[in-house]
Amino acid sequence: MFRKLFASLLATAFLASVFGAIAGCNTMEGAGKDVEQGGKAIKDEAREHK
Repeated sequence: MFRKLFASLLATAFLASVFGAIAGCNTMEGAGKDVEQGGKAIKDEAREHK
């Protein structure tokens, strides 16, 4: 009984970590794009005021 419960908990933890990693990758990709666009806007603004 303990072995079955442990296996279920282990499988649940594994699936949660996989889905968390997938969601984290999408979030980091979106954040990277936002930072990149912000840097481009700053660079363009600096060129206008040279």
